[in-house]
Amino acid sequence: MTIKYTINSFDLKDIKVYDEYCSNAFEKEIEYLLSLDADRLLAGFRDNAGLDLKGAVRYDGWENMLIGGHTLGHYLTAVSQAIRCADAEEQVKTALKAKLEYICKSLLECQNNSKGKAGFVWGSSIIDRTNPEIQFDNLENSKTDFSQCWVPWYTMHKILAGLISAYKLGNCENAFIVADRLGDWVYDRVSGWNEMLRLKVLGTEYGGMNDALYELYRLTGKENHLKAAKAFEEKSLFDKIISGGDNLLDNLHANTTIPKFIGELNGFIAIENPNDYMYQAAEKFWELVVSRHSYVTGGNSEWEHFGKDYVLNAERTNCNCETCNVYNMLKLTKMLFMLTGDVKYAQFSENAFINDVLASQNPETGMTTYFQPMANGFFRTFSTPYTKFWCCTGSGMENFTKLGESFYYHNDNSLFVNMYLSSSVNWHDKSVEIEQKSGFPVNGISKFTVKAEKPAEFSFMFRIPDWCDGVVSVKINGTQSAYKVSDGYVKVSGTWKNGDEISVDIPISVKAIGIADTDNVYAFKYGPVVLCADMGTENMATTETGVAVTIPKDSVENSGIIKRNNPASDITDCFVRSGYMRWKLKDTDCDYEFIPYYMAYNVRYGLYWTVE
Repeated sequence: MTIKYTINSFDLKDIKVYDEYCSNAFEKEIEYLLSLDADRLLAGFRDNAGLDLKGAVRYDGWENMLIGGHTLGHYLTAVSQAIRCADAEEQVKTALKAKLEYICKSLLECQNNSKGKAGFVWGSSIIDRTNPEIQFDNLENSKTDFSQCWVPWYTMHKILAGLISAYKLGNCENAFIVADRLGDWVYDRVSGWNEMLRLKVLGTEYGGMNDALYELYRLTGKENHLKAAKAFEEKSLFDKIISGGDNLLDNLHANTTIPKFIGELNGFIAIENPNDYMYQAAEKFWELVVSRHSYVTGGNSEWEHFGKDYVLNAERTNCNCETCNVYNMLKLTKMLFMLTGDVKYAQFSENAFINDVLASQNPETGMTTYFQPMANGFFRTFSTPYTKFWCCTGSGMENFTKLGESFYYHNDNSLFVNMYLSSSVNWHDKSVEIEQKSGFPVNGISKFTVKAEKPAEFSFMFRIPDWCDGVVSVKINGTQSAYKVSDGYVKVSGTWKNGDEISVDIPISVKAIGIADTDNVYAFKYGPVVLCADMGTENMATTETGVAVTIPKDSVENSGIIKRNNPASDITDCFVRSGYMRWKLKDTDCDYEFIPYYMAYNVRYGLYWTVE
């Protein structure tokens, strides 16, 4: 199939991440993936197929509900990414590969013995043992309470996407067989829909079914897979976004909506001679979310929903920024960057990665958040290893097994450096490896060393971050160098030989970041890092919302106000270093220390402050 990208990503096997915080995050995720029992993940699938459970029982929580099986889909993708990833040790890859092959072989056995129609494979809790497809039937018949149907197409998307990843990244042939047949089953199912029924079905969250089916079509070339993908197209939604206007996203469920545009954009890439509206819809939607609905961390939503345009401060609660939302926004962002090369996508990607993705994991346990509160005085809560299995547990598995995926890109003769974190990239086409040693998070200095078999001619494209506080300095082998600025990048061209070193110094400072709907309310960033007040650990009691989602119960009392001794002073001048990545505020009434938000995993925090 024709790929329309103008900029190419690197394979996960070509990127290594050395940043200590990221390395720990990866190791914790690997430990978790290895700890999960394949037979317990498969128990629901075997039960639905009437096969022996091999002494295993389903995991508890969401895996023992009507959404059961979604975790196995995420798990397949995460394991496949880890196998592909250069950061994983060989013995780890061997162990994960064995799990992957075992699961996919077992899924094929379940499919061969399916109690549904040909190709069907399923793992949820059972409503009717004679009809494993009953959730899909109930959805079509408007029986949508949680005892009859949850989100079956959402769950099916995770399974299909995991199988595709297992084939593309994990080289698992059984995964392709199951995915191909499952795509045929989807086509047979959707072929029975008239337009009224199709729209009824699409009224319930269906994940990225269009995205996965377009991806499957790329692999199989089968027209029925393409037709199945198009069945999940919501043209009325895309047309509304393209037409423009105010409050277009108001009250839409965020994580239901974002994948629809990922799928639409993937369709634009996969189809020969697509309609331009497929790209336009995705681009305009991205702009709406980022400019009108996103917080300083890059996260969005309140109680899982978008609100009115620019209404952000008023919707800061203990249930903002569902982790799945940024997981999906970063997928969309990567595709848009590769299509356009627009630096705005790289700016968002860095911000969301550092301040939302890294913040979503507990670095001690490896568990992930569901929500990230934006209201002051709350704290982040995390999943448990074997009893929760939220949607964000699954997307978290994926987030932390592909950490370096958006660090570097290339076209024929340029290497784009989009992330300033210690890492390396192997550019096979140029027979070079570039190693970056970064001062992150302390400073904005990164040193790049060229390892080359022979001299190679190309241009470095160093992103000029939106947090840059001055003029970027570039030295080549210790000598100050002139450069050109091209579309938001510092362009440094040359013929590079083994051992060449390029040093990039980006001025860094504390900046105040406003919020749209209230004057004098600010968050603070040190370079790319969002800062928050450390508000201690007093009485960090939790409660639950939704379907067993853990959230902080109460905030601590605080005014949310910082009063300056001199109201005419610049609040950022009040920040004074008090330790490693810690600041105190002089000449104010604020006694809190400020620390990186992504590191504030075990304390109450304050992000936004009214400055008087």
